[in-house]
Amino acid sequence: MNTANLQLEGLYIVLASLNNTLVGKGLLSREEVGHALKVAEQTALGDDGTEERSPSHRDAVAFPARLLMLANNGASDAQIQSFSELAKLVGQTKHPHNDAL
Repeated sequence: MNTANLQLEGLYIVLASLNNTLVGKGLLSREEVGHALKVAEQTALGDDGTEERSPSHRDAVAFPARLLMLANNGASDAQIQSFSELAKLVGQTKHPHNDAL
């Protein structure tokens, strides 16, 4: 596996942990984190040039926000799910218009 991919996996888990810490300290609610991540997903999908991208490329751009949304939804006060669990969930919950991949 490409080292950059492993670094990105680690970065996603760090961000999920930071989001969980913000919620745990009462600085943000899970709903606020979820809303911010939904806005990020929509921004990524609405970025210039996305119309020319294939569905798989659009899914790749949206993957970080989707993974972090699932981490936010499935987190407890003490822990978050593993990257592999979250990545599997992202694949299972893809938007229907992207299923033709």
